[in-house]
Amino acid sequence: MTISATRKRIPGEPPFRIGLLVLPDSNLLSMAAALDPFRAANRRAGRKVYAWQVMSPEGGLVRLTSGLEVMTEPLPLHADMDLMVMVAGFRLDAHATPALRSWLRQLRGRGIPYCGVDGGPWVLARAGLLNGHRATTHWEDLEAFANAFPEVDPLPDRYVIDGPALTTGGAAPCLDLMLHLIRSHHGAELAGLVANALLYDPEDRPSPQRLVPQARLAALTPQVARAVAIMEERLEDPPAIAEIAAEVGLSPRRLEMLFRKHLETGPGAFFLRLRLNEARRLALDTGLSVQEIAVRTGFSGPSTLARAFRKAFGQSISDLRADR
Repeated sequence: MTISATRKRIPGEPPFRIGLLVLPDSNLLSMAAALDPFRAANRRAGRKVYAWQVMSPEGGLVRLTSGLEVMTEPLPLHADMDLMVMVAGFRLDAHATPALRSWLRQLRGRGIPYCGVDGGPWVLARAGLLNGHRATTHWEDLEAFANAFPEVDPLPDRYVIDGPALTTGGAAPCLDLMLHLIRSHHGAELAGLVANALLYDPEDRPSPQRLVPQARLAALTPQVARAVAIMEERLEDPPAIAEIAAEVGLSPRRLEMLFRKHLETGPGAFFLRLRLNEARRLALDTGLSVQEIAVRTGFSGPSTLARAFRKAFGQSISDLRADR
């Protein structure tokens, strides 16, 4: 039977045991977000409420994307922990080996919850551990993730907990998730002390990832923030600015004034830039044709996209891809 990763801990209970599985080419910030909240929780609690071991498939030094190396223990033959947290980054085809996928599958049989951070959800999905579950990954990759794993129910949330499966969209959402676990295990007071120690203002519950940073949106008026959200949601079929203004209860002229005040550009230019930034991401991160990119970003055709793209970025999509 799977043990819930969020069950409230009983006073005097042994420390909650975390197996932190770090794959090569992972992000240092994601690894720290997965581990440091528990270190801070022990310090603030004045006792060892969490214990962990840092592991990798082979053990030894694991090189991160920053060039730093982390000492790890090899994966135990039989997993024995309260939660496995896997941090992954790039070159997942090379690192998600059949042996690793086989090891991951035993977690399900042993009733051990598992968490994927950054590229971790992709590896969990390849092992079949997310089939029939809701899950998330970084917003840039969510569509590709959904296409690659049709048996997974993808959500655009910062983190998702669905039974034994926990997934996050990146380092900052990982902090939100780990603080949520601390709150579930030991209450809001300890979680608040940890958040304060990290100088971090967590999301209290899962919330959508955004193309525009949350901190930037927080400084906007509600109408402008809502207008930006509408733009983010409807890149493929962009509504007219007048329609957006009506949806947020403003006249087009008032929306224009508020955008220029808070974002130093008009709503039309802002929306176009959002669509072009997404087109650039698709050009870099996918093999989609220019025609397909144009459809997904709301342009009438590849020639219209090509003109706007060159004007914005000073090069064509083919030139951008050639420079990678």
